[in-house]
Amino acid sequence: MVNKKPTIKDIARAAKVSPTAVSMALNDRPRISPETRKRILRIAKELNYQPNFFARSLVMKRSHTLGVIITTIMNPFYPELAKGIEDKALELGYNIILCSTNYDLKLEKYYINMLRSKGVDGIIFTSVEVDDPNIKPLVDDHFPFILVNRRIHNRFLDRKVDCIVLDNISGGYMAMEHLYKLGHRQIGIIAGGLNISTAIERTEGAKKLLKDYGLKFDPNLMIECHFSKDLAYHATKKFLSMKHRPTAIFAENDYMALGSREAILDTGLKIPEEMALVGFDDIITAALRGIEITTISQKKYEMGSLAVKVLIDKIRNGKPSRVNQTILEPELIIRNSCGYRLYGYSKKA
Repeated sequence: MVNKKPTIKDIARAAKVSPTAVSMALNDRPRISPETRKRILRIAKELNYQPNFFARSLVMKRSHTLGVIITTIMNPFYPELAKGIEDKALELGYNIILCSTNYDLKLEKYYINMLRSKGVDGIIFTSVEVDDPNIKPLVDDHFPFILVNRRIHNRFLDRKVDCIVLDNISGGYMAMEHLYKLGHRQIGIIAGGLNISTAIERTEGAKKLLKDYGLKFDPNLMIECHFSKDLAYHATKKFLSMKHRPTAIFAENDYMALGSREAILDTGLKIPEEMALVGFDDIITAALRGIEITTISQKKYEMGSLAVKVLIDKIRNGKPSRVNQTILEPELIIRNSCGYRLYGYSKKA
């Protein structure tokens, strides 16, 4: 005999409540006490209740699925961010579909169309460019989405788009100021792609530091590397071949900092004794013993988790709501690569 799957009515009978109360508890709806909700969820778990997502999506006109569009899984930043997205989505009863654009806007457009055809309730983007043409149609359609880590630079659209980002200008300034205070005046900048908000803003912060401290910006000391580890390697080799080479390098993300690190070591120089290095993002690899890259931290897991919460709140609201733009503060994480500890300091500058 095949065991019958438990239903909402079975849970209601066991919990001594109405099926409506069970539905509200399972769908995290208000108008039900925390104690009753907890009892219903406990009984549902004991009965091994499995919701019929297809039937529920037909009734509620929702799939309880979110699309997540990133640039590349090669950069360790994105898996860490995606973990925060996935955990919060599961906690709130949502599944995710992950797509990687490899920095291709045509592929991004393809994934947007694919995700919408599959009926996702909303999309989380970490892939947008500052003039991304794929964003305006979503705004015009009032389709729920949110940008994470990046933003668009369009004064008409930007005010209509939800985003969770870091104060990248402050972060770029902070990285350069740390190197300046350690005595460096020739600082090479390994820039990201200057069609991407994070790179533009981190570069702006770096240039602001130079101006504030009376240093002239030398365009020969900045190379655009599109957040590529390999390009950062070759750019660093170019810096190191200069007659008056830089004494320090600021890489605008840790993935590129790893490429710079390899180039410095392959040239035979010591880090930090002969070349200081600072990255950005605070990926797990940067903290490994023997690598220990000084970096600017952004809370990737928290950023992803918060983005899911904001997006699902917008989906559940079911109508246009106030635009949520959250800007998080960066933090300097000092490790061995900058040379700070060579001077006998025991706390942050």
